[in-house]
Amino acid sequence: MEKRLRSSLQTSADEFLSTAAKLGYKSAKPSLKTLIHSLKPSSELSSSLPLSLLQSISHSVSLFKQSANADPSTSPKSPPTKKLRRSSRRSKTRDESDSKDFESEIVNERKIVIEKLQIYAYVVNLCVSHPKKAFSASDLLPAVRELHDNLVLFESDSALLSEIASLCEEWWREELPGRETLISQSLPFLVSRSLTLKKKVDVHRVYVLREAFALFDFEDESIEDLKLLLIRCLIEPLYLKTEDGRKFIAFVFGLNGQFLKEALAMVRSQIPFERKSMLEAYADIVFRAWRVVGGPLRDEIESGFLQGLVEGAIHASSASFAASIRRVVGGFISQRTVDGVEKLLFRLAEPVIFRSLQVANSNVRQNALHLLLDMFPLEDPDCTKEVKDTLLDKQFFLLERLLMDECPDVRVVAVEGSCRILHLFWEIIPSSTITKIITKIFDDMTHDQCNEVRLSTLNGIIYLLGNPQSHEILKVLLPRLGHLILDPGISVRVALIDLLLLSGDIRTFQFHKVVRLDLLLSTLANDQPLIAQKITKLLMPSYFPSKVTLEEACNRCVTLIKRSPMAGARFCEFALSEGASYQSLMELVKVFISLVVSCNKLEGDQIDGLLVAAAYLCNNLVSEASYKATLKELFSAEILRCLFGAAANRRAQSSVCDIISCVSPDDIGGVFEECMTLVTNCCGLSEDTEKQVEVRSAHKMLLSCNWFDDMFESLIRILQKTAHECHSKFGTEIARHIPPFPKRGKSKSSIKISMKGKHVSGKRASPTASSTFEEDYSIALGIAWQIKDLLVDEIARKVMLESQILETAFFALKIISEVSIVQCMQCDYMDTSPILAYTTLTLHASLQNVGINGVNNHGSKKKACTDSVGPSSEATNFIGADNGSSIQLHK
Repeated sequence: MEKRLRSSLQTSADEFLSTAAKLGYKSAKPSLKTLIHSLKPSSELSSSLPLSLLQSISHSVSLFKQSANADPSTSPKSPPTKKLRRSSRRSKTRDESDSKDFESEIVNERKIVIEKLQIYAYVVNLCVSHPKKAFSASDLLPAVRELHDNLVLFESDSALLSEIASLCEEWWREELPGRETLISQSLPFLVSRSLTLKKKVDVHRVYVLREAFALFDFEDESIEDLKLLLIRCLIEPLYLKTEDGRKFIAFVFGLNGQFLKEALAMVRSQIPFERKSMLEAYADIVFRAWRVVGGPLRDEIESGFLQGLVEGAIHASSASFAASIRRVVGGFISQRTVDGVEKLLFRLAEPVIFRSLQVANSNVRQNALHLLLDMFPLEDPDCTKEVKDTLLDKQFFLLERLLMDECPDVRVVAVEGSCRILHLFWEIIPSSTITKIITKIFDDMTHDQCNEVRLSTLNGIIYLLGNPQSHEILKVLLPRLGHLILDPGISVRVALIDLLLLSGDIRTFQFHKVVRLDLLLSTLANDQPLIAQKITKLLMPSYFPSKVTLEEACNRCVTLIKRSPMAGARFCEFALSEGASYQSLMELVKVFISLVVSCNKLEGDQIDGLLVAAAYLCNNLVSEASYKATLKELFSAEILRCLFGAAANRRAQSSVCDIISCVSPDDIGGVFEECMTLVTNCCGLSEDTEKQVEVRSAHKMLLSCNWFDDMFESLIRILQKTAHECHSKFGTEIARHIPPFPKRGKSKSSIKISMKGKHVSGKRASPTASSTFEEDYSIALGIAWQIKDLLVDEIARKVMLESQILETAFFALKIISEVSIVQCMQCDYMDTSPILAYTTLTLHASLQNVGINGVNNHGSKKKACTDSVGPSSEATNFIGADNGSSIQLHK
C-alpha cells in the first residue's frame, strides 16, 4: 500500500491524492505522514500539492452540496403536488423501492465524499506541521480556508469536523498568515465541543485560542450564537472547576462592555442556587477579570456588580443567601494584599456597613456583622495613622455593643467573631481592648440564657487557644468556665470537654483547675455516652496511662473506682475505644474480680463499681476469641456465686448477669436460682426502672445460657395460678380453656446448674396458698410486663413463639386481661399491663402466622408446636365474664 502511494507521489500531486482517496482514510493514514514529511522543500510537489489540494477539496465540497440538495431529507420542503392515481398496488411498491434506492445512492455518495475530505484535511495538516517547512503557508491557505468556510456543512460527521478544527487550531498556534480568517467557524465549534463532551482537554484548547476571540465584533448580531455559547460556559461546572476554564471566562469578560454586563448578570442570578465551590469559582473569575480590565469595564465590575453584592449581603432575606453573596465578595477579601483591593473594599463597604450595624432589623445587623468580620480591619490604606486608629476604635466599640445585642443570633456571631479577631490580630490590638472584650466574653457570654450563645462562646475560646499569645491570660480566666460542665445543653457540655482536651495538650494548662475533679467524675458517672467517652479520653493519661507498668496502671484504675465507683465503671466502658490494649484490660478484669472475691476492706458501692466495670470490660474483650476463652476459665461456678453474693444492689447483680451473658461460662452454679428469683419476685416491676434493668439482664443471661424455657415455664405457672384465682373470685366461665402444661423433654442446655432449685428458689418464687389475690395479681402484672418486654427482642420473641406452653400463656393472659377490663371500676389495683401483653402477643402471633388452638388459618392441624401457623379466631376475642358478650380485637 505504501508502495502504491510512493509511486503515485513520484507521478504527480493529483495522482497522489487520487490514490490516497481510493485507498480510504483508515488504510492510507499510516503511510501519509511518513511520505509527506519525507518531502524536501526543493521538491516539485512542495509547490504543486497545495494547488491540487485546493482543487480536490473544492470539487469534493461541490459534490457534497449537490448530494445535499438532491437528498429529500435535507432539501427544503416544497408544496405537495397533485398526486396521480396509481393503477395498482404493484406500481406503488415499485415507486417506493426506486425512491429508497435513490436515497441510498445519495447517502453512499456523501459518505465517499466525506471520507475523501477527511484525507485531504489530514494531508493539509501534515503539510502545515512539516518539520522542515517544505510547504508555503500562503499556498496552503486557500485549501484550509475552503475547508473552514464549509465547516458547518459537515455537522453530521464529527471526525471530519474535528480534523478541520484541529487544522485551524494548528494554523492559529503557529501564527501563520491569514489565521484571522480561520476562526469564525472553528472557534464556535471548539466551544460547543467542550460544552458537549465535557473534557478538560477541550477546555484547554479553547483557552489556548482565547486571543482569537478578541477579533470578533461583539456588537454584530451575526455572533449571537457564539455569545450564547460563552454565556453557557459561565454555568458549566467543567469551566468553573478547571484553572484554564476560569482563566478563559475571566479573559472573555474583558472583550466587550455589553457582554460583560450580561455575564455579570448571569453570575448574579446563579448566586442563590450554586454550591460553595461554584461560588468560589465565580469569585475567582470576577477578581481575575477585575485585575486585567480597565476603564469603563473595571468601573462596571466595581460599581455595577460588587457594590450591589455588598448591599445585597447586608440586606439579604436569609442567612444562607447572605453567606452565598459573601463567598463571591470573598474573592476580593482574600486578595486584599493586592494593590488597590483594600481601597476598593473600603470604598464599597464603609458607606453602608457601620450604619447597618445599628439599625432596628436584627437580620440586617447580623448580616452586616458577618461582612464586617470578613473585612476586618476595615480601613482606608491612604489615610493617616490617627484616622485609622479612630476607625479601628469605632469597629471595636460596635463589636462590644453587639456582644450584648438583644437578638441571640447576633450575639452568637459577635462572640465567635470577637474570638476570631483576637486570634488573628492579638499582637496589634491594644491590651486594654483585649482585656475589655475577653472579660466580657468570660463573665457575661458564658452565662448567657441562650444555649447557642454559650456554645459559640466555648467554640470561640477553643479557636482563641490556637494563638499562643493568649495562653497567659486564658490560664487565669479558664476556671470561670467550670460551671458549664453542668450546663443543661449537651452540646455545651461536649464543647467544654473538647476545650479541656485541647488545653490538656498545652503543657502549662491543667484541666482539673478548670473543672474540679469530683465534678468531672460525677459527670462521667451520670452523663450521656458521648460526654463520658470524651471524659475517659481526658482521664486516660492519669488513671490508665500506657507509659507506666501494667501493675501501676491497674492500681490507678482501682484508685479511681474506690474514689468514685460509677465514674470508674464508665471509665472502663470506654477505655478500649480510647487506646487501652486488650491485654491490659484482661489484666484489669482479673484485678477487679480478685478484689471483689476477697472483699478486702471494700465498701458496698465500691464492690458494685468493680462489678459494673468488669461487665463493661468483658463486653469489650469477648470480641476477641482468645480473650473470651480466658474469661471462661476465669469465671468458674464458685467465682460467679461469690460475685452474685457480693453484689449489693440491683445494678451490680445485673452486671453479673451481663458477664454471664457475654462470656457464656460452662458452669453458672447457683446463679441460675438467683436470676429466677429476680424474674419471679416482680411485684411493682412496671413502675421500678432500676428493677427493670436488673430483670432485663437476667433475661439476657438466661437466654444466652439456653434456660429461657425454664424461666418462661416458671412465669406462666404463676400466671396460670392467678388466672384460676380470677375464675374463683370473679366467676369467669372460661377457666376450662386453659390447657395443661405439656411434658417437656430434657433441656438441651450445656450449662450445668444445681438440681435442687431448677425452677424457683429465693424469697418468693411463686405465691403461696395463703397469699391474697391482690398480691398474686401484682406479681402477674410484673410477669405481663416481662412478656411484653421480651417480645421486643427478636431472639426472645422467636423462642417465646416457638414455646410449647405458648397456648397456656395466651389463655392465662386472656383471662387476667378480661378481669382487668371488667373489674377496673371496682378494684383500684387493676392495671393495663396484662392487656398490653395480651394484645402484643396476639399481634406477633398473627404476624408470624403462629396458631394458638393448634389450628392454622387454613383449618388444618399443626404438625408441631414450632410450626408457623395462623392464629385461631378465638385468639382475637375476649369472652365477657358477666354476659358472655365478645369484644373484637382488630389486628
